[in-house]
Amino acid sequence: MLSSRLSVRTLSFVAALFLVAPSLYAKTCELVLQGNDQMKYDKKELVIPKDCSDVKLVFKHVGKMPKAVMGHNVVIAKTTDISGIRTDAMNPKKAKDYIPQNDKRILAHTKLIGGGESDTVTFKKSAYKPGGDYSFFCSFPGHAGMMTGKLVVK
Repeated sequence: MLSSRLSVRTLSFVAALFLVAPSLYAKTCELVLQGNDQMKYDKKELVIPKDCSDVKLVFKHVGKMPKAVMGHNVVIAKTTDISGIRTDAMNPKKAKDYIPQNDKRILAHTKLIGGGESDTVTFKKSAYKPGGDYSFFCSFPGHAGMMTGKLVVK
């Protein structure tokens, strides 16, 4: 009787370890990007390190102008999809705050923010292939020409 209790406890403990173990090895990497009133990001490239499982993108609008005039966001997509996303972002029937709704081409995005505000989005690195061609841009009208960069996945 004692050995069967011990076996059940031991098996329960081992099973719990297997359930918890993946989270012990998960690593969230933080990327920080800033946008300003001159329609510029402070970085042209963001790199997701090889050992990350999750990515936390912190976006800060360091300008002073309000969202209605100088709103910024960060939209991440395959580089080949950006042109279509930009077009759909201008369509009020498809987009909210210049983000096309339920668009599978958009891999991650922050909300549209004004000066002095910030937003954070967390996403799984597994949605991206190492060496894939990804970019980030601001979808506010007229901004993507200047506010764009590369997302490098290691």
